[in-house]
Amino acid sequence: MQPLNEFMQKLEELTVNASQIDKGLFETYNVKRGLRNQDGSGVLVGLTNIGDVVGYEKKDNQIIPCDGRLFYRGINVEDLVHGFQKDKRHGFDETVYLLLTGRLPSKDDMDLFTSYMAGHRDLPNAFVNLILSFRGKNIMNMLARSVLVMYTQDDEAENYSHINLLKQSLNLIAKFPVIAAYVYFGFRHTYQRKSLIFRHPDPSLSTAENFLYMLKGENYSRLEADILDLALVLHAEHGGGNNSTFATRVISSAGTDTYSAISAGLGSLKGFLHGGANLQVEEMMKDIKKNVKDWNNKQEVLEYLKKILKGEAGDGSGKIYGIGHAIYTLSDPRAILLKDKARELAGSKGKTDEYLLYEAIEELAPEAFASFKGENSKVISANVDFYSGFVYKCIDIPKELFTPIFAIARMAGWCAHRLEEVTFASRRIIRPAYKNIFGRVDYEPIEERL
Repeated sequence: MQPLNEFMQKLEELTVNASQIDKGLFETYNVKRGLRNQDGSGVLVGLTNIGDVVGYEKKDNQIIPCDGRLFYRGINVEDLVHGFQKDKRHGFDETVYLLLTGRLPSKDDMDLFTSYMAGHRDLPNAFVNLILSFRGKNIMNMLARSVLVMYTQDDEAENYSHINLLKQSLNLIAKFPVIAAYVYFGFRHTYQRKSLIFRHPDPSLSTAENFLYMLKGENYSRLEADILDLALVLHAEHGGGNNSTFATRVISSAGTDTYSAISAGLGSLKGFLHGGANLQVEEMMKDIKKNVKDWNNKQEVLEYLKKILKGEAGDGSGKIYGIGHAIYTLSDPRAILLKDKARELAGSKGKTDEYLLYEAIEELAPEAFASFKGENSKVISANVDFYSGFVYKCIDIPKELFTPIFAIARMAGWCAHRLEEVTFASRRIIRPAYKNIFGRVDYEPIEERL
């Protein structure tokens, strides 16, 4: 009998070989890899009333780059942001209301909604004790487990009436920031041997303020709360085709419960190609700051970016993280709005030099990319992940919470899309086709097999 390690090596080789697919066959069978058309646009797989992501125009079957725009229920996010910023108030609760209901709330409705959400933030003690017992070095996994535990504590978990689905959604959106804070402190206590600190949510604070209060006590500024609120608004929704929202819709179309569907979204968002991208930006920036001697020398910065693209620097992936997007071409409106506040925040934290390095990379990356790919390279620009990690770092938010903050915000979008999918969308399970290319093989009796 083979030793176990040799057998495992054999299994590894067999499974690797069994997983191989000739990339040329995707073209032969007209398969849209990644559900993308050959021109890079997304394959149309559904209809939605919720979010609209505009990054290019199509004319004569050609993609024409344009300034990016993002709409929540038909309202330009830029207008939404400028509206609540002009009033010097936080806009995340208003954004949640808009995404769920399709309309902006009146002053009275906003007051009632804010009060309702604040009243549902607290967690039962038994639930807190349970999530503290979770072990895992990635908080996203522990958050997914926490959501599934909420199923066990919901007597109406399998009630699929619309009002019950709505209540479950509101409960998740309200409680999730608190769960994230508690899970982080449990993680910190277990793996970093630091004090276990808990603060109860304060119903008088906004979602952003409350999250910062739970993390840092009263040691946060109005500017820090403002920019976290902005980040939550900008991450709350991004159309039905982004990976985590699509995953949530696919799972929801099967007729499963709210908690199972949302845990699927969390699993998707954890991926480094999705919600984990800002962490990769931060790792890349550490490398650039270490190896570029003069941050103000744009030629030196440009040459190092070229090295990154060639796989000669950075993590060897050949990617400038935070630059480029699946839809946006000339600009990502979320990055523009976040950048406007990032400069002010950097100045207040004595990090202007570091901010200017980010700005230089944003400016030079398209030139480096064009030099590497040639004149016909696609148009690229900075995406929201490029600045979000920098902003969180300036606020002294630990890197372990970068992706969970994305999840706190996107919970609103996931719940809106789930309600739409199970109530008024296709009402059919999402079931695309896969072409099997293995061929047919005759069965061999076990004594004849090698």
